[in-house]
Amino acid sequence: MGDNSSASDEKTQKAGNRITNVYIWDMDETLILLKSLLNGAFAEAFNGSKDVKKGVELGKMWENHILKMCDDYFFYEQIENYNKPFLDALKEYDDGMDLSGYDFNRDGFSPPHDDPSLKKLAYRHRAIGNKYKQGLQSIFDQEMLSFLDELYSMTDEYTDRWLSSGTFSLRILMWPQFNSIACHYRHLCFQCVARAFLEQCSSGEDYSTSSLGSTSGITDFTDAKFQHVNVLVTSGSLIPSLAKCLLFRLDNWIAHGDVYSSWEVGKLQCFQWIKERFNNPNVRFCVIGDGWEECEAAQAMQWPFVKIDFRPGSSHRFPGLSLKTIGYYFSVVYGSHDAENDEE
Repeated sequence: MGDNSSASDEKTQKAGNRITNVYIWDMDETLILLKSLLNGAFAEAFNGSKDVKKGVELGKMWENHILKMCDDYFFYEQIENYNKPFLDALKEYDDGMDLSGYDFNRDGFSPPHDDPSLKKLAYRHRAIGNKYKQGLQSIFDQEMLSFLDELYSMTDEYTDRWLSSGTFSLRILMWPQFNSIACHYRHLCFQCVARAFLEQCSSGEDYSTSSLGSTSGITDFTDAKFQHVNVLVTSGSLIPSLAKCLLFRLDNWIAHGDVYSSWEVGKLQCFQWIKERFNNPNVRFCVIGDGWEECEAAQAMQWPFVKIDFRPGSSHRFPGLSLKTIGYYFSVVYGSHDAENDEE
């Protein structure tokens, strides 16, 4: 009995001493490519080796499906003009009513300037969150899912596997014993490593335990030294950003409650909210993105910032980004901690 109590106390102490790393991601031109496909910037960066027209066509296909998903399933025609910075922004107006038989087309929704209208908007946000949690398979039939898989594959091939990820990449980054293999994969594309790192950030630090990202966006191991949380802060409006997460397969690693829109409030305000939310001396923050706004906001918060650039000759590409690399950025700002990943 005493041994069990001692073991429990030890686990509790470890949990109390655990470091939480919060990774704050930008979306467009960081975790996904869309704008640079639509305007041809991605293809042009390759000096003629990429078909600009094909990239634009792929971008338009994604854009059409994002908008269609928003309109058909996320009430976007009704709420487009009422962007909120995150889904729980109106939680105080949600009375928790069962929405299984609720008719959103006949509830008299109007501009949310009073409490009844705010409650109806909050209902819509909750319904969107529930659909997000259930995934694309709860929204589309098999024919559409197959089409989206094909679109994903075509885009992935065009962008040199920017959208790819896999267990092998995850393991290369996750476990030190794969380092002898990893040296043969330095050519891994930006998004392959980006997504693998994203998955890694969702999978805790217990290298002896195989793990998957949780629907909460946080994976918690009692015996782990580090807890990893992925948060998305995008300059796009909230509802299309949630649709992008689903369509680009980010929903397993970023929970709907961890998606923030800085469209109206700015990234600095979002970062301040995130800091308040994770208010604990054992929490460390790191911002990863391609834009000046998240860079300036990170500097204002005195957080490390990892600059991303999709151009092939840039020194700020994702290949090489690992927990060890991020650990260096953390150490510069927060001082030295035990390395998350001793990849020597």
